[in-house]
Amino acid sequence: MQAEPIRASTLILLRWMAIAGQTGALMGALVLGVQFEVVPVALLIAAAAVLNLWLLRNRPQRMSPRAVLGQLGFDLMQLSALLAMTGGIANPFALLVLAPVTVSATVLDRRRTVALGLLAVVLMTLAALFSWPLRDAAGVQLQMPPLLALGHWLAIVIGIGFFALYADRVTAEISVTTNALFATQLALAREHRLQHLGGVVAAAAHEMGTPLGTIKLIAAELEDELADRPELAADLATLRQSADRCAATLRSMGRAGKDDLLLHAAPLRIILEEAAEPHKRRGIAIVIEAEGPDIRRDPGVIHALRNLIQNAVDYAASRVIIHAGQQAEALALTIRDDGPGFPAALLPRLGEGYPVGPRSLSPRKDGEGMGLGLFIARSLLERSGAVVTFENAAPGAQVVLTWPLDRIRADTRQALGENPEFTA
Repeated sequence: MQAEPIRASTLILLRWMAIAGQTGALMGALVLGVQFEVVPVALLIAAAAVLNLWLLRNRPQRMSPRAVLGQLGFDLMQLSALLAMTGGIANPFALLVLAPVTVSATVLDRRRTVALGLLAVVLMTLAALFSWPLRDAAGVQLQMPPLLALGHWLAIVIGIGFFALYADRVTAEISVTTNALFATQLALAREHRLQHLGGVVAAAAHEMGTPLGTIKLIAAELEDELADRPELAADLATLRQSADRCAATLRSMGRAGKDDLLLHAAPLRIILEEAAEPHKRRGIAIVIEAEGPDIRRDPGVIHALRNLIQNAVDYAASRVIIHAGQQAEALALTIRDDGPGFPAALLPRLGEGYPVGPRSLSPRKDGEGMGLGLFIARSLLERSGAVVTFENAAPGAQVVLTWPLDRIRADTRQALGENPEFTA
């Protein structure tokens, strides 16, 4: 199901604001003594009010893009007709024709926005050519010199294109950023679930061991007591075998998933292997050179490293080198590829929250753009205490990460935690 582009209540509210403005302009013109066809103008304003009242009474549960386009088209035609009846292009409120097109650019696709923009240009042209004149209190016609009127019309047409393009671009960037952040939140939530799953398994293995032992003991006693019932011997044997299988499975799961420091800390090389694992079968050699202490197994850091390694693999010619080691009281990590490198013009913008396009004009693989991925990775790494630097090497590009040891190193000598208790 397609997402609702805009709520009906928002369109109704915007139309009430337009009706209030139009009514105010009508009353102001009457006070100033401006002469125009009052009845048709009032009827047009009333038509917009009637539509709003009908929508309030029969408000749709959701707005489809076609319905939104229809309502914006009505607003555009109503406004253009008002302008045609009140001086046309010379009316100072002619700039308000930009409003429906701008709203369309923020909530509808480009095809519908272009259609509405072209309709606005056509209607404004007709309003300029076939407008009813305005007269002041003395009956003198208020008109604009032809050259100035042409310039005013051209300014409105340019404004329609500019505001529509600007609103569409900003909305697209916000949408892409929001989607990327949402996808990252899902990935991090999955990492957290996997990290804590082992603790749940270990606790279950621990708590279910006693009931299984009781089942085996009772089964053995029943087997002795019912030795004279051969028809039950097979069932008792199956019961004991099933209990033994459950116990063996739980012991295996407990050894693999015990909630000790192995879940929260790991050697530096193991963390890098885990981050690089999804990209090892993509035809690019990934060389890991790592010597360092055990570090915290932070899902956010693993996700960010995986993102940086993916970017390096995307643009590498044949290999990616991941080098890490301890330097005094810091941990330094470098991810370097042998690809075309970062374009010099993009280096100052890398890691910002906007798409910056592909790394080069002809990347080795079809990359969609580095801006959002690097922005998310940089944000996660900086939250862990890292300093992130993007630079070019010879050849290729590299990302240099530096952590203070006290922010990344894990203390593997601390006591194990207790497993949570489960009740039957």
